[in-house]
Parts: sequence; C-alpha cells; structure tokens
Amino acid sequence: MQHLSSPALRRTTALVSGLLLSLIVSLPGCGGGSADGPAVSSPAAAASASLQMQPSYHLSPVLPGAPSDVDRDGSSSSAHQLPRSVTIPASRQGISTRALTFQEVADGTGRAQALGANSSGTTASPQATTAASVTYTPAQIRAAYGLPPVPSNLTGMTALQAAQLGAGQTIYIVDAFHDTYAFGELLAFSNLFGLPACTQKTLTPTASLPLAAPPSTATTCEFIQVASSSSGGTIAANYPRYDAQWATEIALDVQWAHAIAPLARIVLIEATDASLNALGSAVQLANRMGPGVVSMSFGAPEGSYVSSYESLFKGTGMTYFAATGDSGTAVNWPAASPSVVAVGGTSLRYSGTGSRTETAWSLAGGGISAYVALPSYQNPTLLRSTAITRRAVADVSMNADPTTGQYVAIIPNQTTCTFCQVSWVTTGGTSMSSPQWAGLAAVANALRAQSGKGPMGSPHAVLYQSLTNATTYAGAFLDVAQGSNGSCTICAARTGYDAPTGLGTPNGMAMASLLASATTPATPVAPIVAASTVNGNYGMAISFVPSVSSSNAVTLTMSGAPAGMVLSGSTISWPSPVTGTFKVTITARDSKTGLTGSGVTTLVIAPPPPPIVSSGSLTATVGKALSVAVSAGDRYPVRLSLVGAPSGMSLAASGTNGAILNWPSPVAGTFRFSLRADTTQTGLSAVGSYVVVVNPVGAPQVSSGQIALNPGTAWSTPVSVVSANAYTLSLSGAPAGLTINASGVLAWTSPVTGSYAVTVSARDTKTGLVGSGVINLVVGSSTGPAVFSTVFTGVAGKPLNGTLFISDAGASLAGLALASNQAGIKFTPSLGMASTAVTWAAPVTGNWWIQVSVTDSAGRSTMATIPVIINAK
Repeated sequence: MQHLSSPALRRTTALVSGLLLSLIVSLPGCGGGSADGPAVSSPAAAASASLQMQPSYHLSPVLPGAPSDVDRDGSSSSAHQLPRSVTIPASRQGISTRALTFQEVADGTGRAQALGANSSGTTASPQATTAASVTYTPAQIRAAYGLPPVPSNLTGMTALQAAQLGAGQTIYIVDAFHDTYAFGELLAFSNLFGLPACTQKTLTPTASLPLAAPPSTATTCEFIQVASSSSGGTIAANYPRYDAQWATEIALDVQWAHAIAPLARIVLIEATDASLNALGSAVQLANRMGPGVVSMSFGAPEGSYVSSYESLFKGTGMTYFAATGDSGTAVNWPAASPSVVAVGGTSLRYSGTGSRTETAWSLAGGGISAYVALPSYQNPTLLRSTAITRRAVADVSMNADPTTGQYVAIIPNQTTCTFCQVSWVTTGGTSMSSPQWAGLAAVANALRAQSGKGPMGSPHAVLYQSLTNATTYAGAFLDVAQGSNGSCTICAARTGYDAPTGLGTPNGMAMASLLASATTPATPVAPIVAASTVNGNYGMAISFVPSVSSSNAVTLTMSGAPAGMVLSGSTISWPSPVTGTFKVTITARDSKTGLTGSGVTTLVIAPPPPPIVSSGSLTATVGKALSVAVSAGDRYPVRLSLVGAPSGMSLAASGTNGAILNWPSPVAGTFRFSLRADTTQTGLSAVGSYVVVVNPVGAPQVSSGQIALNPGTAWSTPVSVVSANAYTLSLSGAPAGLTINASGVLAWTSPVTGSYAVTVSARDTKTGLVGSGVINLVVGSSTGPAVFSTVFTGVAGKPLNGTLFISDAGASLAGLALASNQAGIKFTPSLGMASTAVTWAAPVTGNWWIQVSVTDSAGRSTMATIPVIINAK
C-alpha cells in the first residue's frame, strides 16, 4: 500500500475503498444463495484466475498500547488477569475496521462509514455492546480455550508436553505480498509473551521438496519465509513487493499460529500478488512441502470457478483451514471448499478466571453455498436443519471480534521506517480464527504422532460426528448459541450447528484429543502417468495410448506437444511426424478427486532414409539402340535425373519412381554416369553408379553343324544367323544344286551321295564384316549319325531356348550323350532322340559350349560341339 500524503486524503480514499469493498463482498440471504429462496450470485461470481483475494483481518479502531511484560519470564501470569480494555472514543465508533493499517489507527483517520449502514457493512458499532476495545494476550487465549500454559523451562519436557506445543509439526501460512520484518515481529511477540523463540531458516528455489520433518524433541521452532512463483507451485527467487494491509495479515497469522502451537515449524508462503492464480500456486507449494496444516486468511465471493480449484486441497497428509470472511452473511472461497475447514468468528468474554463466554460475531462470514454440493459430513438430519441443502459454512469458529481482539506486533511503514520499531495493535477477523485452529490441528497431529498415527488429513468427519454423542460434543466444543451474522434461516447462533459459528469453538486439549483419536482417512491417490519413450519415423503416422494408473476415470491433457499432434480421448496421434526428440507432458486428472498426475513421454522420430537407387553395368553395341529400365526405392515420389551421361542418353518416366534409360545410337567406348534420385518431400537425394560398355559391331554369327541326307530325297533347312544389321548370304564349297535364299533357307532338290563341307557366309550390309559357318552334309546310306543346331545366343538373365537335331541315314539311333561346361544348361531329348530341347533359365555372360555324342545301330558315332554365346545386354 502506498501511504497517502495527508490525513484528509487518506480518509477520503478509505471511505471510497470501504464502500466499494462493501458492494463487492455483500450478498443477500444466506451467502452465495439464500436458503429461503433462489440462489443469487454476486457480481464477482464469474471469477477467473485473476480474481483478487482480500485479507480477512480487522483492527480495533484504537491502539491498545504496549502490553505488560508480566509474561516475558515465561510464567504466563497474564492468564489470570483481566484483559486490557481501552475506551473507543465516540468519534471512532463509526469507522470501518476491515483491513485497517496501523497508520490509519494511529492517525485517527480510519475509513469513516455513514451511520445507518446495513449489517453487511464493516463498521465497528455493531461489534460490541460497549464502546470498549478489549485485547487478549497469548496466555489469556490459551487459558480461555483450555490449552495448557507454555512451560517456563522447555528443557527436560516430556514427549507429551512437547506434542501439546505442536513439536514435530508444520504450519503453512499462505498470504499475498511481502512482510519484510515478519521474523522480527515474531521475535518481538515471542519475547514479550514468554513463548519459545524461533530460528530463521532459508530455502533456495532449488531446495529439495518435500521438506524433512522438524524434530519432535526441539525446544525451539523453525521459521521459514519463502516466495511462491505466480503459477506451478515452485519457490520464486525474489520476494514480492511490500503491502501494508497484507503485511498486517501476515504478522497476525504467523504470531497466532505460533501462540497456539509454539514448537511447530512455521512456513510463511508469500504469493506474488493477491490473485486467485497466485495464491493457488502458493497452496500448491505448501502441498509439495507437506505434510502439515495450511491456514488461509483470505477470501473472495464464491462463483462457478470454485470446482476448478478443488484439486488444490488434496495434498497428501494435509489439513486446510480458511477464514469465512468478515462481512456478515456471505460465502467466500476457499472456505466454501468441502475439503477446507471453514472457520467463522465469535466475540469472546474471558476475565482470567472461570469459563469463557462467546456470542456469534455479527460480521463473521457464513451461509449456504450457491455452487458447492452438500458434502456427506453435513447431514441435514444430523445438523437438525432442513435449510441446509448445499455446502454450509462455517464449520467451526473462534474469537474474531476486533473489539475483543488479540495483540499483534507489527513494524509499520516498512518502506520508509528508519529504526523500524515494533508497535502493537488489537486484531480480529476470521483471519485470526483460522491460524489458531491451524495451530490446534498441529497439536493434534503431534499427539497422533505420539501414538504412531499419521497426519489427520481432512477432519470434517470427526468434527461433525461429535454431534452424535452429547458428552463428546460438550467436551470438545463450546456450543455458541447467541448472536447472529444476518437474517437467513441458519444465520442466528443456536444450539448445535449454525452458520456464523459452525459447530462452535474449541475446548483446547479436549478438541486436540478428539482430532488425535480420529481414524486417518484414506488418502486419495493421484493418477500415475508412466514415463515412456515412443519411437517413430519421419512422415510415418504414429499413435499411442499413455499408460495411466488411476482408481477412477481420468481426463487427459498434454503440454509441450509438437505441432500437429492430437489428443483424442485417451489416444495421442501424430499424422506427420518430423525429425527430432520431443518431450510431451501428459497430465491425467482424476474425475472424482480432482487430483492430477503427470508423466513425460519422449518421442524419438528418426530422420527419413535417403532413396535407394539402382546401379548396374550395361553392355551395348555400336549403333544398336539401348533401352533399360531403372528405378529408385522411396516412400515418397522422387525425381530421377542423369549425371554425367554420354550425349544422346535420356530418361523417360515409367511408373512410380521408375524410368526407361534410352540411348538410340550408342558409340563405342566405356562410359560412367550416375542416376540421381531427389525425394520431393524430404529433399534427400542419392545416386546410383552405372557403367556402359559399347562394343564395336561384330561380324554376323552363322550356325554350323553336320547333317545326314538321303540320296535323291529333296531336303531343306534354315540356317541361323545373328547379326547387328541386315546381311546378305552366300555359299562356297557347295555341290551342284545346293542353294540358299535371302531368308537363309538352305535347299537341295536331289542330293548326291558323298560328303560335302559347305561354308555359309553372311556379310553385314552396313559394316561389311563377314561371318561364316561350316555345314557338313553327308549324303549316303552308310555315313553314320549327323548333328545340326542353330548357334545358341542369348542375353544374361533372360531365359534361353533352342533345339538340337540328330539324323542318321540307313540306321537307327542307339545312344546319345550330352554335356556342357555350364551347369545351368538343361537337355530334354525327344522320343527316338531325333531332337533335344535345350533350355537355360538364367544365362550368365560368357562363351560356353554343348558337346553332343551320338551312336547308331550300325555302331557308327558322331561328336559335335555347339557354341553358346551369352551377351551382357
């Protein structure tokens, strides 16, 4: 808070602030909705994470003066004395006491309120029947509420005595902004009232959480002050800015939690600001530090937002208390949460002897929620009220009236003070009730630890079930049955449950014992999301279901996901992954408890492989067109191109990722070139290497062989010729009458007995090269068997088929032997052995031969060798 430059200006600003605040927090009927009619929401009901919380303290409009030091020696002497009483001047009886600062009280300015303000205003006049401000010491409050005096000598305490002071337990005070001198104020408070001193410890943002439990045998307490980050529940590196109102709230909360549980560790968590989001983050940090008890002395009107923040109050081993507010009939959050103990307020009367008396404080918050369903522990039959149809607040109460207030040490004006001396104020508000109940819960947890029990967690069930036994209820509670905080059905204090005081105020150690005896509720378990690794490939869709363990149905969310990743129900898919390693946080939210659990899935997406390109060695002949299919393998389309190809060579697309390599007119030589493939989507490329050997055109190849003929019987046979170009045929050594035509048919109309070696020549019409073959003609009846075959020529890898012919004049065939220097060549003789089929399924390049041996029935034999020529292409 920035201090105003003059009392007049401060009074004017305070008046406007008070009126606006009254408008914001006032609600008709019973809180968020009237118990007697339709629910009515406040203008602030549609809240968001930026909703501003308000501190719930009040200051008496007069200063009490410095307290007596009779308790400094640890004797708790003031417990048996009358509390200090200061008259409230008539000029001060009409000012607003809500969130006053020390300077406003000291200056006598306050925030004046017009007379006749309704009961939901924050004026001092309705709070007490006399114009006096009463202030209690810690010893008086402990005595009034049935807590044992703090021993003057803590050395040698029994374990039970230490537990009665909260030893070994932690209280988390959650507030907004920064109180620079919170520890100094606590020291002054402890020293004057003879309470155990605390030692200050610090935590760095990288401190290991949760905290180790404090020792249960310590004779001092620990005080830790940390700043919370604006979200995420982590420790911030820097404290937030100072604010005079919130600094007063902090001092009040810290000192009175300490007064009730003097040996409990106090952790003050300061939110970056007073927004719901920032204070929620501070509660998250407390949960991470736990287990322990959380006190929240702030609030704002409830709204439809409340269910979204319920998971804040599900920490393991955690108990939560919140002030109900200080504007009369109204329901505030976080007190409205069914997981939080809502603490209302009373006006206390205690003289130092005898029993205390209390009435409902007229400005204590409370009523029926418009947004939170009726929790099971608030059974309307048990509470004897048909008006309770939804969550009712308060649950319990304690002294909250600032005119029956309690001492707090503050160091005011921290932004300008020079010596920063301690001053004393009289405080009240339900924000004073909440930390005292938190202290009492810490004592109960210490007693539970003594008997081997864990932290109590939520105490609602045991508190409300005490109503079922009159003796138990009367022992643990003072039933406040007078006063009211409004005009709704349950706004007036009465026997049993009512809105301003709940079940009543605690009877110290009897209440602690009741809480210590409670059965520890089953702790809700947050969903567990297993960490995992998912592998994938670039561009290939992936889909997976995270592994989640939960006792209830969950909803999943994810953060840190790469672009294009989609969560649908429980399945995560990524249609087109990109290369890289990605860490995606998967969060599962329990649909019943609101608890969340997270796990990290690591996605490892391998880069796409380059295309696979064919390679090869080719053989061609000069001038003879070359045409070969080439291709590349890839999951995406590729562009094929030639690199370093000889002139005239080209590609023509064929099918998917394929092409035809064409060279219409090869020239002689050896050529090396590359086939390049570029993937259209990934940009990756690869090359395949090719060698093409272009041979000069060879001479035509002419078949050879031996043929047996019968004299005088007309005969003809085709002569096989292999040539790169057109050719002409001619004969030499031919007997008269033997001819060959242009088609290669050798004919003899009337063979003459004898043996003839006939040379058949083929001349290439383009190159002039000549190739020849010799055909032996045997004419006669006693010449023996003859073998004839075409020249076997083929291409590597392409099946080869041909026929061997065998004849014999004047005898029958008696035996046939076939052999080859290549195992792949197969023979299938016909019946009678007149012909033999020759096959080769997968020829390989080279010059091979077939050897034929034939015998006839006359004992004559013939051998012939037939060439087999296989070209590479």
